[in-house]
Amino acid sequence: MRLIKLFLMWLGLLAGAAIAQTAPAPVAAPDPQSILHLQLSTGGEVVIAMRPDKAPASVERIRTLARAGFYDGVVFHRVIEGFMAQTGDPKGTGEGGSPLPDLKAEFNDLPHLRGVVSMARTNEPDTANSQFFICFQPTIRLDGKYTAFGRVTAGMQFVDAIRRGDPVEGRVVDEPSKIVRAWIEADGPDAPRVPLTVPTPAVAPPPLALAPEAPKPKP
Repeated sequence: MRLIKLFLMWLGLLAGAAIAQTAPAPVAAPDPQSILHLQLSTGGEVVIAMRPDKAPASVERIRTLARAGFYDGVVFHRVIEGFMAQTGDPKGTGEGGSPLPDLKAEFNDLPHLRGVVSMARTNEPDTANSQFFICFQPTIRLDGKYTAFGRVTAGMQFVDAIRRGDPVEGRVVDEPSKIVRAWIEADGPDAPRVPLTVPTPAVAPPPLALAPEAPKPKP
């Protein structure tokens, strides 16, 4: 009987070791510096997990603008059913941006699935600045052509409720949905705003003054 008990204990130890070897590694907690919160006028809060490992400059730009209060009160100016909701333009027309310089493209392997957040740009790749969009549905034709930098992890129902309208197609909404307030989780919703530091453009030095021509000797 004792041998049977020892044998069963041995089997239990083996099973425990096997489970320990096959158990998935614990998932690290998300970095609060890389979690963006958007309080929307549609009635709730959207949480976005950003990916600095895939688009470091874009994530840093979003952090900087959110901390400056740049997105507070900005509308969703272009919202297309079955496609995406675009925001980040203080003019509300799609033609504006921040006073910071445009970003180099950071195209990566993140697919444009439902809830993925990506930088908007013109037809030129290196023109992303402050505008971004949230996908309503998977849109694989955007993969590798736009800089995806995060994905909605909570509150997608408030994104779905954004009022549709597309000025490009002449469908302008009288009262478009907007971002009431944006903040980074590490700071909290009531953190004081940090003014933007806009780099001063390089100024070319003045041309060197030419020395006057020496008088020619008289013949």
